[in-house]
Amino acid sequence: MITTKKIRVLIVDDSAIVRKLVTESLSHDPQIEVVGTAIDPYVARDKILSLKPDVLTLDIEMPRMDGITFLKILMKHHPMPIIILSSLTQSGSMRALEAMQSGAVDVLGKPSSSYSIGELGSVLAEKVKAAAVARISRLAKPEASETAVTEAPPSRVISKQIHYPRQVILLGASTGGTEALKEVLTRLPDNLPGICIVQHIPAYFSKAFADRLNNICAMEVREAVDGDRVKPGLALVAPGNYHMLLQWHVDQYWVHLKQGPPVWHQRPAVDVLFNSASDCAKEHAVAALFTGMGRDGAEGMLKLKQAGAQTIAQNEETCVVFGMPRAAIELGAADHVLPLLEIPQALVNLSAVASQRMKNKSAV
Repeated sequence: MITTKKIRVLIVDDSAIVRKLVTESLSHDPQIEVVGTAIDPYVARDKILSLKPDVLTLDIEMPRMDGITFLKILMKHHPMPIIILSSLTQSGSMRALEAMQSGAVDVLGKPSSSYSIGELGSVLAEKVKAAAVARISRLAKPEASETAVTEAPPSRVISKQIHYPRQVILLGASTGGTEALKEVLTRLPDNLPGICIVQHIPAYFSKAFADRLNNICAMEVREAVDGDRVKPGLALVAPGNYHMLLQWHVDQYWVHLKQGPPVWHQRPAVDVLFNSASDCAKEHAVAALFTGMGRDGAEGMLKLKQAGAQTIAQNEETCVVFGMPRAAIELGAADHVLPLLEIPQALVNLSAVASQRMKNKSAV
């Protein structure tokens, strides 16, 4: 991203070591300027007003006020892009996802003695750049106490179609994607073809993300394990720090996980999944690309389309960051460009079309 104005970042963390590491990591990027640090939300409040940062990095566990409480206050009174830095633990992962539900743009594991500072710098810098252009209005959530009635669970799309083992659904997302995927998956029935999901998310957080979806979706959702079979009624989420590939063997799909080099600064990368599916799933696949910074997934989606798959890109108006879908649209990779809440019905309809096509072929 080329810009003449540096992105101003304020780091909020009670650990002096973390503040130092994050500052040093971001200082290597010429497009980013760390304008200040704060040891807790009370200090941060004053520095936000005086320094006017574009992006905040925020710890969750802090004295005097925890990060999630501060996040909710900010999103209500002073909405701004916030990246959560959380400990790489089950508890930290769950709280980080709670923060994203409350309006945080993204999440990253906190640096430690075993964490590569070089990798931290490149990953965090990319997240800061994505956060700086994010549509915060798409992330901010009203407080439950301010809502007149409790929000009803979303209505699920109905599918009575019988699907074939060769069919598969592929979903890719990045910044803003955890909530976008939740909106889509909670509206899907439990009898669709198997689903493979790549969300740009750190290690440890992907399991918490999958577990959360599993509790609110009709289908089973879980973090993928190498060798998992892809089957109807199951959605597999690529683990953080592992690429996920789709393979066909004898009479079923299964997933292969590998660590390999990051693609577009990401591991898992959407392009890795889409490229593998273009070889084995071809016209039997339906793929959708959601909100996110950069170009990951666009080239893989083009290969899928050229192989006969049906492809969907989320439209600009409903994206938190219109980067990955935009790249796919510009390449001519998207058959359909749709608002987020129209995508569940489209996935059902396009899967039914593919199923009918296979039924007609088998009848010949």
